[in-house]
Amino acid sequence: QVQLVESGGGLVQAGGSLRLSCAASGRTFNAYTMGWFRQDPGKEREFVAAIRWRGGTTDYADSVKGRFTISRDNAKNTVYLQMNSLKPEDTAVYYCAASPDLGTRSWDRYDSWGQGTQVTVSS
Repeated sequence: QVQLVESGGGLVQAGGSLRLSCAASGRTFNAYTMGWFRQDPGKEREFVAAIRWRGGTTDYADSVKGRFTISRDNAKNTVYLQMNSLKPEDTAVYYCAASPDLGTRSWDRYDSWGQGTQVTVSS
């Protein structure tokens, strides 16, 4: 099992930026892919971005492509989500997750989750 702790959420005005962090510990060698998902109350959990620990291959949802950047620091076992040009529709709880699979957008392929961090974008 991989333990994940997110940080960096908050309240920001539309057009602003936030950077989320996800610190991983435990059996991190089992985590081939790290992903960010988000969920608004009453809505399904939505894929945002993913990155492979090895090689750094990235994948983005169309809704955030060009605005969000996922990156990782292998030495610190930390994954980041830089969010720029934020929109009110980006408001959600953001979750970091780890998957033993190579590159997946499906939330049910992730077996470790953080507690989530709230991102609120005001108009």
